[in-house]
Amino acid sequence: MKTNPEDKLHSQQVYVCDDALAERQLACLEVLYDFNHTRPSEIAKRAELMQQLFAEIGEGCYIEPPLHANWGKHTHFGRNVYVNFNLTLVDDTHIYIGSNVMIGPNVTIATAGHPIDPLLRQQVTQFNIPVTIGNNVWIGASCVILPGVSIGDNTVIGAGSIVTKDIPSNVVAMGNPCCISREINDYDKKYYHKGRKYL
Repeated sequence: MKTNPEDKLHSQQVYVCDDALAERQLACLEVLYDFNHTRPSEIAKRAELMQQLFAEIGEGCYIEPPLHANWGKHTHFGRNVYVNFNLTLVDDTHIYIGSNVMIGPNVTIATAGHPIDPLLRQQVTQFNIPVTIGNNVWIGASCVILPGVSIGDNTVIGAGSIVTKDIPSNVVAMGNPCCISREINDYDKKYYHKGRKYL
């Protein structure tokens, strides 16, 4: 039985990148190129291209170009996701993004890694582990989310964080490495930023 060259991408095992994969990836990158060269007024065209580019794209999603992706077709978006400019999706395997998620500028979500052993790296090997982001998550500007990470519902990831491990639901987390700062609580219903009250 003939195997699909892309099966190795989703195996979570170390594999060697090859020409067959590069050819398949090129077709995805062509669609991405078209998306990044749309005019601001071409909202309908962007929506059509997002349908071609991603595995799933829910209603009400907005992605500000430029967008960078290794494949595109391994990324799944829920509904009403807002993405600011310069998102990088290292989506060599699946990235799952829930509904009502906000992603700040210059964020990287990476599923791919390389062995530490230098001889293996010389062979152009890598591994891929999925990333999952829950519903109603806010990821601040310039965050990096590393392979295998899950982020729970309603969580806020502070700007500039490097997320190396799972973060649960309903917390504020930040830093390098990203750690839980506190739970979201009643204070957050009264104040929106550094003691500033809602009107």
